[in-house]
Amino acid sequence: MEISLNLNSPQDIASGVANRAKQRRLEANLTQLGLASRAQVSLGTLKQFERTGKSSVEFLIAIAFALGAEQEFENLFPPTPRKSIEDVISRPLRVRGRRK
Repeated sequence: MEISLNLNSPQDIASGVANRAKQRRLEANLTQLGLASRAQVSLGTLKQFERTGKSSVEFLIAIAFALGAEQEFENLFPPTPRKSIEDVISRPLRVRGRRK
């Protein structure tokens, strides 16, 4: 059993992402309307995202591209490092999971 010591909730993380995106927008001297236009998303959705942190993945990626932050997605789900050659030999990469 794996124990997580992360004290942030999913909502805390979403709010943090929204706050950092808003800061990046302000640093770029963009209005909400300007960013929404560049990202080709609705102004209302952007306002809701900055206020609540709620968004779809597609929306978040569009905002990241418009703010020049798309590279950060490359590190979102890195592969689990193999610890030894035995791990490589004995455990092929999984295509499906067995647990619910």
